[in-house]
Amino acid sequence: MQDVETQKQYVEKVKQLNENKNRKYTILTMGCQLNENDSEKLCGMIEEMGYTRAENQKDADLVVFNTCCVRENAEDKLFGKLGELKKIKESKGTIIAIGGCMMQEKHITEKLKQSYPYVDIIFGTHTLYRFPEDLYKAIEEKKKIEDVLDIDGKIYEGLPIKRDSNVKANVTIMNGCNNFCSYCIVPYVRGRERSRQPREIIEEIMHLAENGYKEVTLLGQNVNSYLRVEKEKNIPYEQFEGINSFATLLKAVNNINGIERIRFVSPHPKDFTDDVIDAIASSDKVCKLIHLPLQSGNTKVLKEMNRKYTKEQYLHLVEKMKSKIPNLKLSTDIIVGFPGETEEEFEDTLDVVKKVNFEQVFMFIYSKRVGTPGYKMTNQVPEEIKHERFNRLKELVESQIEENNKKYVGTTQKVLVEGESKTNSKMLSGRTDSNKVVVFEADKNLIGKLIDVKIESEHKWYLKGVI
Repeated sequence: MQDVETQKQYVEKVKQLNENKNRKYTILTMGCQLNENDSEKLCGMIEEMGYTRAENQKDADLVVFNTCCVRENAEDKLFGKLGELKKIKESKGTIIAIGGCMMQEKHITEKLKQSYPYVDIIFGTHTLYRFPEDLYKAIEEKKKIEDVLDIDGKIYEGLPIKRDSNVKANVTIMNGCNNFCSYCIVPYVRGRERSRQPREIIEEIMHLAENGYKEVTLLGQNVNSYLRVEKEKNIPYEQFEGINSFATLLKAVNNINGIERIRFVSPHPKDFTDDVIDAIASSDKVCKLIHLPLQSGNTKVLKEMNRKYTKEQYLHLVEKMKSKIPNLKLSTDIIVGFPGETEEEFEDTLDVVKKVNFEQVFMFIYSKRVGTPGYKMTNQVPEEIKHERFNRLKELVESQIEENNKKYVGTTQKVLVEGESKTNSKMLSGRTDSNKVVVFEADKNLIGKLIDVKIESEHKWYLKGVI
């Protein structure tokens, strides 16, 4: 692809500028696993340009922020960090670059230009691949760069990548979203759905397997609609290994030697078709913890959210999945305090949580996002009510987690060893198929291996065991 080849030339130009200068960089990633995957691509490009990772921001010659705009506190975090950087830039001449979803919002970029004029580079979700060119111009031409596109971006293959782990990897299979949930800014900042070519995905995962990776997570805003838009709009895609849907993609990845585990996020309940359920059931490497975002347990609130399913349809889908997939466990997302949510409607959410008994719940207090339909809704729920409901949901979820964890004690679990425990370097840490963190004593040569661990005790957010 010519665009990527051009960027490779800029990589070489910046590398020459940095020769023998011991340049360092830091990167702060906010948001979801897609953002984390984008940051790995940025790190790949930056390190090819002659930078090494700094332990401390004050030692960095280049500071990159990869932003998220799903929740309001992300903005506060960014602006706070920028304030801290001002003195470092004045003394060291540090180049500051800000990219990601937040940069697709005009009111944010205007605020940056007015209140933080010392920012050197602003780049959006569709122009990440042009970072070497933007950086070269900022260094060599001393220009302030604003490189943001409002159109739907293309998918660029062949970018270098520096992954955070050598055991498990995120692989993006599609970008963008066509759902327009009324609380969500993502379709406006990531654009419409577009899928990667099947061959590119399979070859990337085969390369990971050859390099010793054991687990892959397939990423997209709506993974189970993979290739749907292409088929609906007759956009050509390469026929490769019979892949023409998310279900057939799962089966193809399941056949790759060396890969032991497959996860995916995020699917949408309305697109969870029977062929996907059957593919999960028949694919031995696909983890049986499935993420199934609920958002609300009340049909009226779901309609206001533009989620396109009812409480009853969601519960029916759960029952169908449990009947077809042995040992199925579910995780979910829930938003508390969507505009107009009444006490009775919130009770419906608690009811679904009690009935499904989720293994993991990611809970969020609703926050208004400029540019979404939810922002204009006049019936906003008062903050104190949102927080009170959130606490009740949290209490219910934590009681369920405690009960679920007890079921693991005394069992033997297959654990993929990921590395040292974050809180105790003498212990190793890994995860079960159901994504439970397990810590145990073992030799470090087991990192990257799938081993049997007997669970001895539960500690709410992790389990403790012995080999």
